[in-house]
Amino acid sequence: MDVIVLAGGFGTRLRPWTLHTPKPLIPILDRTMIEHVVSILPESMVNQVLIASGYGIDQMRNHFENANLPYEVVIVEEKEPLGTGGAIANCRSYLTGERCVVINGDLLTSLRVDEMLAAHRVSGAMASISLWEVEDPSRFGVADYNSESGRILRFQEKPKREDAYSNLINAGTYILESEVFDRMPDGAFSMERIVFPEMAESGLLGGYPFEGHFVDAGTPESYLEAMNTLIGNKDWNRGHEANFEGLNKSWFGGKSKVFSSAKVTSSSVEDGCSIAEEAIVENSALLNGANIEFGAKITSCMVGQGARIGPNANLEGVVIDHDAIIPINYTQKGGVFPTPK
Repeated sequence: MDVIVLAGGFGTRLRPWTLHTPKPLIPILDRTMIEHVVSILPESMVNQVLIASGYGIDQMRNHFENANLPYEVVIVEEKEPLGTGGAIANCRSYLTGERCVVINGDLLTSLRVDEMLAAHRVSGAMASISLWEVEDPSRFGVADYNSESGRILRFQEKPKREDAYSNLINAGTYILESEVFDRMPDGAFSMERIVFPEMAESGLLGGYPFEGHFVDAGTPESYLEAMNTLIGNKDWNRGHEANFEGLNKSWFGGKSKVFSSAKVTSSSVEDGCSIAEEAIVENSALLNGANIEFGAKITSCMVGQGARIGPNANLEGVVIDHDAIIPINYTQKGGVFPTPK
């Protein structure tokens, strides 16, 4: 099948990293975010990957022209914001089969798309949505799902918590038959607000609940959650894991210098990094060439490539730009560095 990846956003919540690199190309461990997203499909199922995006087009084309991937990647440019539905419809002329898969571009999940496809075929639905159970569904699309028929009877987008049909939410992966495109309006629109509710009422919308993990990596907090989920699942093609004094394991992507009294836990460390004596790195991501100096402590941070964290600095929950220099004894909690003017 063809795969449509929805990657139309600007990645504002991951700035300043996304000022340099479009969100689909942000690395998580040894692969880009979009490669992790697509990895839920067995390679034998993928004909081509269509990336629906309006930002960083040239960078993505250059990246995928040189990438060694088992499938063709086509960038489908959005000249203007089209919403989830308009972005899918904009890919129609590129599709080669009667059925396609659509995936939100910042979701890392344990979904088995081959099993979802089998359930979709059995249900006879025109479209199927992956479903995930949450405690509070008010920030999501919510499904009134019938497990016997495999159908979604009603669908509502971001209801009040007390009005939600259930705790099963739209988990961001869809299987669409070609007939679904005939039900789409022109221009910008939302699948979740326009198409899916009408299809549910017509008995044409299937659902597929799954378990395992489901992480939206579009915020700094969820990016680090996705990183640790991948470390826990040993989901990398290169690099190795290591732990220090029994602390939670971290991933190292290449040769980095870690001094004997430094501590690294629940973190990813790319090639060419240096972590000095008495430094502490917790639940953080270090890109290539990051330098953590003597006594510095970083917790829940995203550290850009070539950044230098000065001696005895203490940062928590900060997204640090590439090549940034953190002064000695500097302290910051939350936000970005440097602070935008």
